[in-house]
Amino acid sequence: MSNGLFNSIQSSFSALYRIVDLIVISTLYLLALYSQDVPLDTQYQLVLVICLSCWLFFSQTLDLYRSWRTSSSLTMISYTTFTWMICCTILITLAYFTKTGSYYSRLTIGIWFLSTPFSLILWRIFFRKLLFHFRKSGKNAKSVIIIGATPSGVKLAEQIINNSHLGLRLLGFFDDRPKERLPALGEHSIIGTIDQGISLVKSNPDISQVFIAMPMKAEARITDILNRCSDTTATVHIIPDFFIYNLMHARWQHIGNMQTLSIFDSPFDGFNLTIKRAEDLILGTIILSLIAIPMCFIALAIKITSKGPVIFKQKRYGLDGKEIKIYKFRSMALVHKKVDQVVQATKYDARITPIGAILRRTSLDELPQFINVLQGNMSIVGPRPHAVIHNEEYRKLIDGYMLRHKAKPGITGWAQINGWRGETDTLEKMEKRIEFDLTYIHRWSLLFDLKIIVLTVFRGFINKNAY
Repeated sequence: MSNGLFNSIQSSFSALYRIVDLIVISTLYLLALYSQDVPLDTQYQLVLVICLSCWLFFSQTLDLYRSWRTSSSLTMISYTTFTWMICCTILITLAYFTKTGSYYSRLTIGIWFLSTPFSLILWRIFFRKLLFHFRKSGKNAKSVIIIGATPSGVKLAEQIINNSHLGLRLLGFFDDRPKERLPALGEHSIIGTIDQGISLVKSNPDISQVFIAMPMKAEARITDILNRCSDTTATVHIIPDFFIYNLMHARWQHIGNMQTLSIFDSPFDGFNLTIKRAEDLILGTIILSLIAIPMCFIALAIKITSKGPVIFKQKRYGLDGKEIKIYKFRSMALVHKKVDQVVQATKYDARITPIGAILRRTSLDELPQFINVLQGNMSIVGPRPHAVIHNEEYRKLIDGYMLRHKAKPGITGWAQINGWRGETDTLEKMEKRIEFDLTYIHRWSLLFDLKIIVLTVFRGFINKNAY
């Protein structure tokens, strides 16, 4: 009975979220006015009405009140923050064009603008944790079945069981094949044929989701199952055997009225691209202003101690494999003239100048690359750029090597702070570096970037492999 009651309440979550959001926004607005002794006159009332209207419209447009059961907290936070930023932008724009900005207290509006997103996020996280607690105890659980006892189906079952907070209760597998043709199912078992599974879904409305985990070559069989499942109210998911590919931010896209699935895609698209570029511009400007004077002293030391240019330019592969020119402080007595003669620096390399040795050991030779960051052809965090000749060599030796170019090359990266930098005198070392680079692209988030930047300060400058 309690579970039924909770399911009944759950159906009204969307309305609950809307009501709480409006209360949070309104309450913080009134508190901001009260804290600055600002009266709630008609002008201020109008601001609140416009803001609430914008919030309801854009939250609906961005589908903010959909189910976040199987989505990450970071995605939910991003959508919430973005919706509020749109509302703030509209209010500021209206104040500018109506020339009423001088009427309002900037401090009051500023307090409201800054405190609201944090409050909206905090209450969502709290409520999400509460839901996770209930789901782990079996409440608010949705019954699901898997059609197709395939390796991808088994992996899905393990994820359902290991993530009990999602509130998915797996009833079992349904498959027509004899036991000897089935993969190892572990603790799972076949509880019926595919026909029995579909009949169970039709007769039991409590089964809310059906996962079809069959190989892509079984197109006719999948189509038949989909047609029969259309006579049910269950949500049907297809889990094709894409596990044979190295999926990288796969997403559905539209070409006219047709859908395509991108397999090797970049995480830096749309809102993520804006976040990444803003991170580079803000942090890049701050860091460059702090290191400008030390860079002048380094340039002077290079000029005094050796002949040649202060800045070393070299062609590298950038985003999507396009050639870019990166800047470094020159650390060698001779600058490379031919691309096909690039040789990695080795220990006790005679080409390295005394100043250059210090710069390379401490990674200070890479400081000019913050100019590349502001130009937009590099990022603060990303896979380190390799010389063109090295790219052409290793792309033939390491599977997935070129996928590292789905992100802008970075000054620091996940591979570098984990020790995979400097000379790659064996294929295994380069393979390890590529593994960490691809892991970074898979896991990318703003928080992950900030973590890498902080760790770089402590262990990214000096490394035994840097010379």
